[in-house]
Amino acid sequence: MDYLPIFVGVTAAAVVIQAGILVALYVAVRKSTSRMEALANEVKDKVLPTVDSAQAIIVDVRPKLDTISTNVSEATTIVRGQVERLDATLTDIVDRSRLQVIRADELVGRTMDRIEETTEAVHRTVISPVRQLSGLMQGLTAGIEVLLGGRRRRRHDISVPQDEMFI
Repeated sequence: MDYLPIFVGVTAAAVVIQAGILVALYVAVRKSTSRMEALANEVKDKVLPTVDSAQAIIVDVRPKLDTISTNVSEATTIVRGQVERLDATLTDIVDRSRLQVIRADELVGRTMDRIEETTEAVHRTVISPVRQLSGLMQGLTAGIEVLLGGRRRRRHDISVPQDEMFI
């Protein structure tokens, strides 16, 4: 049996089928290409005016944005300078306040020391002589009572401690 004509027939059929598939692919790609071109033209017709409009807006807005950027930069520089001045002023105020508090503390301390010194001086110059005079008066009174009558009066006085002083 001769298989050669069968193989040639099968091969020819396969080649014809492949040629048919290739023709179908060509037709499908051709249709897709025409559809894609139509879609691209439609997109171009709709998108290009929008892109042109956006570009015109960007061209129009760019100088304004540059001006705004410059103004913000200058304002930031001015604000930074003002904040530095404010910081220096507040630091000066705090330093001066601290100095005044120290001075007030020293003044109060000196005043308290002087009050203590004055109290001690009043005690030395007024209370001690008054005590001595009081003791002397009591001694004289006792001596006079003994000389005059020999009898002593009993007093029902309320004694006041000697350290109390009424001013």
